[in-house]
Amino acid sequence: MRKRVVAVRRLHAAHLEQLKREFYVDHFPDLDAGNAARFREALYEAHGLIGGKLMVTPQMLDDAPNLEVIATISVGYDNFPVEEMTRRGILLCNTPDVLTETTADTGFALIMAAARRVPELDRFVRQGHWQMHIDEPHFGRDVHGKTLGLIGMGRIGAAVARRGALGFGMSVVYSNASPKPHLEAELGAQHCSLNELLECSDFVCVTVPLTNETRHLIGRDAFRRMQRSAILINIARGPVVEEGALIQALQEGWIAGAGLDVYEREPLAADSPLLQLPQVVALPHIGSATHETRAAMAQCAVDNLLHALRGERPPNSVNGNA
Repeated sequence: MRKRVVAVRRLHAAHLEQLKREFYVDHFPDLDAGNAARFREALYEAHGLIGGKLMVTPQMLDDAPNLEVIATISVGYDNFPVEEMTRRGILLCNTPDVLTETTADTGFALIMAAARRVPELDRFVRQGHWQMHIDEPHFGRDVHGKTLGLIGMGRIGAAVARRGALGFGMSVVYSNASPKPHLEAELGAQHCSLNELLECSDFVCVTVPLTNETRHLIGRDAFRRMQRSAILINIARGPVVEEGALIQALQEGWIAGAGLDVYEREPLAADSPLLQLPQVVALPHIGSATHETRAAMAQCAVDNLLHALRGERPPNSVNGNA
């Protein structure tokens, strides 16, 4: 029997053709009220589900009695009820590794942009305010030779650390992860407690996954421990940082600035106080958003789906053999 796959959001034509060679494919480039009923009908018959920005609920799983695998085009999987999927024997596959370097590039771009006030001073020039030499009110902060603190030292954290240590001569400290002796040897990184990291770092970069333990890990107490000259960078998940506390810390000068690619609620509201603060660099969750990386992520998800529906072990499974 030829199996059925539901593809959600935009997939490159080559990836869709690859799936269609083996499966019946129902493609939903956009999901809205107009096609919700048709989507539920397709899901009822689906053996596989693939796409980006998926939000899966137990109710959706009830509507998909034949589902064997979900292949998300993302590394994060906090939008999925993993335990419930495992109980039902449904595999969840993600796309780690292929976005590591690109996301680390984004993280370091935020470090540089926030430290040197790039967006703020770009607006300064464009608005015609550059009438004389630049003086202290417009100075930024050095990045080279400073202390970079990584909250989390997984693939992305390690990639950011390499950029800092090897490219900018930064001292690296890390916490909230098991010791990484090979990175300590390679980069001179030092493992420490979260409080020690907050107190000594010039740049605090958040790279941990979102779990019950990391939700609001960085809140009021954490910001109070940071140096007044410190800059927070978040390329993990928005809810790891308590946004209200971050806004207060920036407004009251507890820290010097922030570079953000993720937020508690996305898209970020146009009236968010964060957008009124010149010391904030705000990106629209583009950590992996390059042509090359998104294509590689989609191919990885397709490969995961193909292997799983053939009865083979997929390259990247979150919940093992379910």
